[in-house]
Amino acid sequence: MYIHRFKSKIHRATITQADLNYVGSITIDRDLMEAANLQEGERVQIVNNNNGERLETYVIPGERGTGTICLNGAAARRAQVGDVVIIIAYAWMTPEEASAYEPSVVFPEEGNRLPR
Repeated sequence: MYIHRFKSKIHRATITQADLNYVGSITIDRDLMEAANLQEGERVQIVNNNNGERLETYVIPGERGTGTICLNGAAARRAQVGDVVIIIAYAWMTPEEASAYEPSVVFPEEGNRLPR
């Protein structure tokens, strides 16, 4: 048996862009992606703290060091620039793997920069 367990998250990042005319996804600064153990194309859940919206999409890498968090395509209608979001990834694991797994959690500072 497998369980779907919390794998990693970026906690309280700020939306920097919303691009309705893009074909879906969320663009995330590569530094944040790596710190949160997120892969290109990985499925993530986005929770918008400002309006309660929840959506799922996939990750595309953004320019390193920019702090970019951009909702693309239809997802752009679910948030506004300046909204605070939590980006969560899950993974299928056996109960034994899950009990030993340590999630990667990133708490970005102002400008979606990694803590020093």
